[in-house]
Amino acid sequence: MEYILDNGFRIICAPSTSEVVYCGIAVDAGTRDEREEESGMAHFTEHLSFKGTRRRTARQIINSMESVGGDLNAYTGKEETVYYSAFLRPHLSRAIDTLMDIVMCSTYPQREMDKEVEVVIDEIESYNDQPSELIYDEFEELLFGSHPLGRNILGKADVLRGMKSADVQSFTRRMYTPDRMVLYVYGNVNPAEVLRLADRCMDRISWQPATEGVVFGRQSPILGGQDVTAGGNVVVRTKGTHQAHVMMGTVGFGGSDPRHLHLYLLNNILGGPGMGSRLNLSLRERSGLVYTVESASVAYTDCGVWSVYFGCDGHDVERCMRLVRGELARLADAPMTQRTLDAARRQLKGQIGVAYDNGENVALGMAKRYLHYGTTQSMQQLFDRLDSLTPQALQATASEVFDPSRLTTLIYS
Repeated sequence: MEYILDNGFRIICAPSTSEVVYCGIAVDAGTRDEREEESGMAHFTEHLSFKGTRRRTARQIINSMESVGGDLNAYTGKEETVYYSAFLRPHLSRAIDTLMDIVMCSTYPQREMDKEVEVVIDEIESYNDQPSELIYDEFEELLFGSHPLGRNILGKADVLRGMKSADVQSFTRRMYTPDRMVLYVYGNVNPAEVLRLADRCMDRISWQPATEGVVFGRQSPILGGQDVTAGGNVVVRTKGTHQAHVMMGTVGFGGSDPRHLHLYLLNNILGGPGMGSRLNLSLRERSGLVYTVESASVAYTDCGVWSVYFGCDGHDVERCMRLVRGELARLADAPMTQRTLDAARRQLKGQIGVAYDNGENVALGMAKRYLHYGTTQSMQQLFDRLDSLTPQALQATASEVFDPSRLTTLIYS
C-alpha cells in the first residue's frame, strides 16, 4: 500500500507473516543538507529527538517501546535520518504514536543539549581511536572536498558545543517537513489501520511551517566546474599505528544510474563478504599479507563512492597496492567469461536472499528506496536486473571506475 496525506506525508506498507512488525519514519534530511555552520546538525538532531517532546519526557520515550519488549532506535546518513522500531503486532498503535511524536513534536531542550553534546563528542573521539573506521570518513572528505558529501556525519566538537535549541529548531523547521517524510510498516498488519493511526496522530500535531523561505537545496558534487571524479593523488597521514591502513577508490554512481548495479556485482566479486573474494584470495590466502581486506560500493542519489580497504604491515603497503591494482586490471582489461559471471551472480543472489530473511533489513531498505526514488523493489525484481547484466557491460564499467588515473589513495602510517 502507498498513500499520501494532504500535507505530503507518505505512508507505505508491505506484508509479512511474522508477528514482529518493523516500523519507522524516514526523513529526507542528512549531513549533505546542513549549512556550512551546521556541521553535525543532522546527527545531533537525531540524538536530541529522544530527549523530550511536548507530550513525553526522555524517560517516557525510552520506556514507550522497551516496556513492551520492543526496540526504538535511529541512525543518520549523508542523505537521510531514519527513526525505527521493532515490536510485536499488538503494539502497532503505540509505536506509530511514539515515532510521530519524537520526529514531529520534539522540543530539543537546552539542558538536554548541554548533556547530550558531550555524549556525541565521546562518539567522535571513539572514531578517532579507530583508524579502520576513521579512514572511511577522511576518504570521502578527500573525494568531495568542501562539498557537503565530504563532511563527517558526526560533525566537529567546537561547532556542536556552540549549538543552541533555536538552531536545532531552525534546522527541523527547514528539513523535517511532512512532505520529506515516509512512514513505513513491514509486518502482518492491516494497511487501513496504519492509515487510521497516522491520520489520528497527524490531527494532534500543531505543525509549524518553515519561516526561512526556500528550503536549502542539494548541490550536485561538482566544485567550481571541476568534476570531483578526478583522482590519481596519494595522501599519507602519520598516525603512529602498528598497522598501516590503506584505502583506494573513487567516486561511483548514484542509485538510479544503471551502472551502479554493475559496480554492485563487480564489488562483490572483488571484496565482498565471502572468503573467496578475489582480493581476499590474493592478499590474504595466497600472500599472507593482511588480516582484513574488503571493498565497498555506496550509492547516494546522484553519485556514489567505491573503495578498497586493507590493513597491513608498513613495509607491505606497496606490494599490497600492486596486488589490488592487478585484480582491478583483470576485470577492466577483458570481459569475464559467461561461466564466471553466472557463478558471481549465483553467489550474490544467495547473499541477497539471506539478507531478505532479516525483517529489519527489508524494512529499512524499502523505506530508504521509497524516500529517495518513490519506488520499492522486490527481491525478484532485483534478481531480474542482475540477470540482464552481460560480461561486456561489466567490463565497460570496470574499465571506467578502476582506471588508475581516477583512483585516490589514502594511507595511515
